[in-house]
Amino acid sequence: MSLYHLARDGDAEGLRDLLLESDSPAVRARAAKLLGDLAGDSDSESVETLVSVAVTDDNEEVRSAAVEGLDAIGSGAVEQLLIKITGSKIDSGADWATAQKFAKALSSEVPELRMAAASALGQLGDASALPKLVDRLEDDNPHVRVRCAAALAQLDHPQAVPALINRLSDPHGEVRREAAVALASIGTDQALAALLEMLDDDNTSIRRIAASSLGEAGAVQAVQPLADALTDPSSAVRSAAVFSIIELLSNAPTQQSHQIRDTVVSELENSDRATVEPLVEILGESTQTRQQRNAAWFLGRVVDEPDDRTVEVLVDALESSDNSTAQFAATSLAEIGGEGVEDELLEFVDDESNDEEARAKAVYVLGQIGGERSADMIQKLTEDDSKQVRKRAFAAVSKFRGRQ
Repeated sequence: MSLYHLARDGDAEGLRDLLLESDSPAVRARAAKLLGDLAGDSDSESVETLVSVAVTDDNEEVRSAAVEGLDAIGSGAVEQLLIKITGSKIDSGADWATAQKFAKALSSEVPELRMAAASALGQLGDASALPKLVDRLEDDNPHVRVRCAAALAQLDHPQAVPALINRLSDPHGEVRREAAVALASIGTDQALAALLEMLDDDNTSIRRIAASSLGEAGAVQAVQPLADALTDPSSAVRSAAVFSIIELLSNAPTQQSHQIRDTVVSELENSDRATVEPLVEILGESTQTRQQRNAAWFLGRVVDEPDDRTVEVLVDALESSDNSTAQFAATSLAEIGGEGVEDELLEFVDDESNDEEARAKAVYVLGQIGGERSADMIQKLTEDDSKQVRKRAFAAVSKFRGRQ
């Protein structure tokens, strides 16, 4: 079974097995990160596995990924790694005292200990650790620099901004990315100005990092530059800009979100797959309701000729537990129209096992876009067992008669 399916199915045991047994460092590293996202503090077996891998694996990238996995689980998991490496427990007490101990560990000769200490300091959120973390942004080990940048994002302190800006030219791409995310999270004028400047860089990778990180900023001034990035010559930059715009929309006040939508729709006209695919992915896979709503709304306004996957996720969204997402999916399907949409909806409404509200919405769309096949199906549905479906079917029959 693939890593994706193991993570999707919540199979922590399968991920642990791959992490310990795969011959591929890339597979082990990815398994470590996914296990961290999946496991909780109470999953002692997963924590122990990640701790062991962080100390014993012969590949630096895998050890780094194991520390990242422990960081995702929480401070308790990171502390287990510190205990494993140092051989002693962190004394209980006030956070500032614990922070002092972790800050001291940042000077260890063992890079995994420095990484774990940085992660722990970020989770503690004690500003007294700021100078030590800033200093370690110059660490010889890029994985330590990554964890320090991530910790500074959690501390969210403006004093870290100049040092993080310096890391935007780091030779290690992951360091640049984490520094950019930290700057977006801190969000001061100086931090945002540095990120916006990156959008004009000649280096595609740097523009992509800027576009992807600005979604974390929550700043309206990032919208127009991101909208401009939707015409970037690089599909990777355009895709990153779409994700960030959806993130901004999901966190913006209602009035601002309307303005953002208007701006973005004008830029998304004649979109290519690089801008459509992120919307499809968000609608199909995101667990954030507001992100799904925005993706469903945009798809109806930027897609003229949908592929099968686009139609499929919109039809699936008709069954969303969030009524607004389901309604936006229906209106987007009606906006897109076409034979492919009609085919999918005819199959959907004919399956009585589907949710009755979703089937009723599908009938509404067929009434808007359908031809003779839809007319025949809708006439049949006027005798459906579902009252909601029958009601929509009778309304759709009237629409068909009005068009004749």
